[in-house]
Amino acid sequence: MKWVAKQTLGVSFVGGLGSQTMCSQAQAAAAVAPGKAKHIVYIMLDGAMSHLDTFDPKEGVEEAGETKPTQTRVPGLMFGDRFPKLGYLAAAIAVVRSLSTETGAHEQGRYLMRTAYKKLNSIQHPGMGAWMTSQQPKSNSGLPSNYLIGASDGHPGAGFLPPSFSPVPIADAGKGLQNTTLPKYLPPELFGRRMVLASKFDEAFQQRRNNSKVIAYNQAYQDAYQLMGSDQLKVFDIKEESKAIRDAYGNTSLGQGCLLARRLIEKGAQFIEINSGGWDMHNNLYESLDKRAADLDNAVGNLMRDLHSKGLFHQTLIVVTTEFGRTPRLNVNAGRDHHPGAFCSLLIGAGIKGGQAYGASDKHGHSVEKDHVSVADFNKTIAAAAGLPGDKEIFSPSGRPFKIGGDGTAVQALLA
Repeated sequence: MKWVAKQTLGVSFVGGLGSQTMCSQAQAAAAVAPGKAKHIVYIMLDGAMSHLDTFDPKEGVEEAGETKPTQTRVPGLMFGDRFPKLGYLAAAIAVVRSLSTETGAHEQGRYLMRTAYKKLNSIQHPGMGAWMTSQQPKSNSGLPSNYLIGASDGHPGAGFLPPSFSPVPIADAGKGLQNTTLPKYLPPELFGRRMVLASKFDEAFQQRRNNSKVIAYNQAYQDAYQLMGSDQLKVFDIKEESKAIRDAYGNTSLGQGCLLARRLIEKGAQFIEINSGGWDMHNNLYESLDKRAADLDNAVGNLMRDLHSKGLFHQTLIVVTTEFGRTPRLNVNAGRDHHPGAFCSLLIGAGIKGGQAYGASDKHGHSVEKDHVSVADFNKTIAAAAGLPGDKEIFSPSGRPFKIGGDGTAVQALLA
């Protein structure tokens, strides 16, 4: 399916996705994000995206590499030349160009981005999805509210919060949620008898150990039991979408993950993280970047347009982030190495004031030059856009107080 983005009256805003509107109306709608986000799609670009080759391109310096700054539809806002679809939708996008962190290690960097806290051996902090689902009631009692699509190694999950707030792992969006049906040798009536018997065996333990952890475990188990065989499971089957829709998102893990995220949002999911690997480009950066950038441009661009066509864009915040930046100077292998001194991320949709670049790195992309944003500030801004209580102290089982988004401060200029 071809991408449609013509500046003529009455064209399709969604290309082949089906919503008819005038471009001027589409731009106005994209630029306004009233209210708070009811849903968050959080895309982690695993490996560390190069800021200089994506959304903080440089010009007239050696560090720019092969990437050319390209004018978006927002005057003065430039993206790298590999993002035509996101450039067209830039009125809905806020680029944060002044992030930095203290760590250049992948595991620690991802943990910090997801939790706003440094990784410690003494405690596991909750990820943003667990924070969000712990503070807001479920909108669909028949489905979980928190999901992780793609690789889950090292994910903080629910941290010290009850395990019921952990994300449901979906390794492959194309295969959906696995192991949700009974084996052929076990008929439903026999399974039911086994469940009753197990409950009887467990009864004495439940009475002696009636604490929050046991209750949370039992609730998670009961939710899984109710989901088995439920009609709600259809949401995980993206093959229910037409081939044209699936192809529009791209036949990649990121594209199909974004399509599944849209389906889950329609059913009331609150937080969906999509992990997209392959951004650790130490060697031959531009050979790898062409494909990764095209995948990102296509997947996120179509997600934005699809959500808009279904009336869900103004309820959904899309976050595109990574663990740190990459070195301004290319190395001897034509790649860029780890660089925590400056990097960028995107905030799109509900609760966010789009059409802007906030902060700046210096002309070489080495250090933050203006309006520094810490990882905690970034997470605090996400929390504020979703209406989460960022100043509320929440205590771990050891009695230590923590806040959603850490000790940062929400960036008001980014909030709608």
